[in-house]
Amino acid sequence: MGKTLARLLEADFDVVLARKLCASGNPEIAVGAIDETGWSMLTPSAAALGADAAYLDAERARQLKLLQARRAKYAPLHTPIDPAGRAVIVVDDGVATGSTMTAALRSVRRHHPSRLICAVPVASPDALPAIQALADEVVCLEAPGNFIAVSQFYSDFPQIDDEDVARLLRM
Repeated sequence: MGKTLARLLEADFDVVLARKLCASGNPEIAVGAIDETGWSMLTPSAAALGADAAYLDAERARQLKLLQARRAKYAPLHTPIDPAGRAVIVVDDGVATGSTMTAALRSVRRHHPSRLICAVPVASPDALPAIQALADEVVCLEAPGNFIAVSQFYSDFPQIDDEDVARLLRM
């Protein structure tokens, strides 16, 4: 999605690395997110989902290690673009809790872009206020009241693996 948008806008393409912190026993539920610097945040429901301090420390370490491995894999293929002074559009397939997008937007914001835009086709209406507070503009095509998961709004929702990302970075 991001590569297509960059091509249409005749813009540069890069990746922002952020990961969901998964609930204990259910990797589909986010209890927070982390970026590649190690900055992390928790959702208000983290404790209710069984995320105690020891679990969260281990989950942060696990996800940070994965982010570092991905950066090491992608770096030889593509030098990261400095967003300072540039208009940046952070694109994702959708926003459920807003945790990962929060981590991504905060990560980019630290580099002082001239404008920071979040673009998603669908989002939970509950997650939008937090995202809107972090971006200069949010472009969201749909925020339906019956939102359960991002995948419910796609007829085909394949997972993108490291090889897919590497291919996009080489293009």
